[in-house]
Order: sequence, then structure tokens, then C-alpha cells
Amino acid sequence: MAIYVLVPGACHGGWWYEQLAAELRDEGHRAYPMTLTGLGPQAAPTGAVNLDTHIDDVVRLLEEENLRDIVLCGHSYGGMVITGAADRVPERIASLVYVDAFVPQDGDSVMSLTDDYWHQWYIGGSAGDGFSVAPLPVLSPRATPHPLATLVQGIRLTGALDRIPRREYVFCSEFEHTPFASTYERLRNDPAWHVRSLPIGHNIIGDAPDDFRKILLDVA
Repeated sequence: MAIYVLVPGACHGGWWYEQLAAELRDEGHRAYPMTLTGLGPQAAPTGAVNLDTHIDDVVRLLEEENLRDIVLCGHSYGGMVITGAADRVPERIASLVYVDAFVPQDGDSVMSLTDDYWHQWYIGGSAGDGFSVAPLPVLSPRATPHPLATLVQGIRLTGALDRIPRREYVFCSEFEHTPFASTYERLRNDPAWHVRSLPIGHNIIGDAPDDFRKILLDVA
């Protein structure tokens, strides 16, 4: 039996993983799809939520549920979160799975890892209240505003996550304006990583759910 902790991307909650989590459970595994602080239909907009808050969310789950030997998966923005959590509690994690996601190094932020195309969304999308980024129209109707500070704050890493034995990267090559091409090129020949590319858009749940499930089962 494997234990999966699933962290979604910006503007999304645990609902994005609902079907996948159910299928993993049907296979006899445990699955924890997460809704991070400040997201979800009941969340009140606030400027107090930053990247550290979301990293704390994951670490708290692992410690409160005493989860060990887990597969920690992050999609898109979720790569920032799982990186920070892995650096904090590497002894609890067996595998990291980045799905078309950021793989930051110490000091990086979502803003520093993206270009003006994405900055226009982050900054322009937060014009309403100054601290939460409105979802793009192409996202699910269930998407909610995302705390801007989580995209601006630089991550602090000690290098402890390098002790995690398995790291996977899934690149979605048909994602228009992808900010992840340079990450894919950086990791594809790194022997510490298992890297694959899928000819799909960014929404792997919608475009290739069977491939996604198989990747997670293979990792376990």
C-alpha cells in the first residue's frame, strides 16, 4: 500500500484530484488531496497567506497523520509547496512527483521563475483587492482566487530534500506559454531524476487521467 499526498496548482483545491484519489483508493492505496489555506469556496480573502503557509499545511498533515514513506505530488504551483515541505521533513517522503510544476532552488519564487506573460496575470489578476489573484477564465468554474503572496515569496531551502531517494518530473509539452520548458531541459539529463514528456496541455487530469494514474502507481 502506498500513501499519496496530492497538492494542486494555483486557484485549485483538493477537488481537482477527487477522481484520481478515488481510483488510487480503489487500488488499495491511501490518498490525501489537499486544499491549501486561503483556497476553496469557504475561504475568506486575506493578505496573510504566503508560501510558508502552504508549506506548513503539508508538513502539518504529514505530522498530524504520522504519514511516512509517502509519494508527495505537486501540480504546477504545487511544485513550490512540495519542494518546501520535502526540505522540511525529508525523512517522511519516499518520492517526489512534479507534474508540469515548478522545481525551485533556494531563493526562487513563482515570480522569478516566470516571465511577463504570467506576471500580467498575477499582478493584473490581483487588482481587485491587491492580495488575491482572480482565476483565469479558462480554469474550472470551481477555481477560486489565489493568494498573491504565495507567488511572490522566495522559497528557503537547506538542501535536505536531496536525501529523498526518488524524484519524478512530468512535462506537458503542449502547454501554450509554458513556464516549465527550462525546468524540463535542466532535469531531463540529470541522473537524479526520472523525467518524461507527454504531448498534452497543462490540465493533465482532463487530458491524460489514465497516464497520470499510471505514473503515480509506477512511482509507488
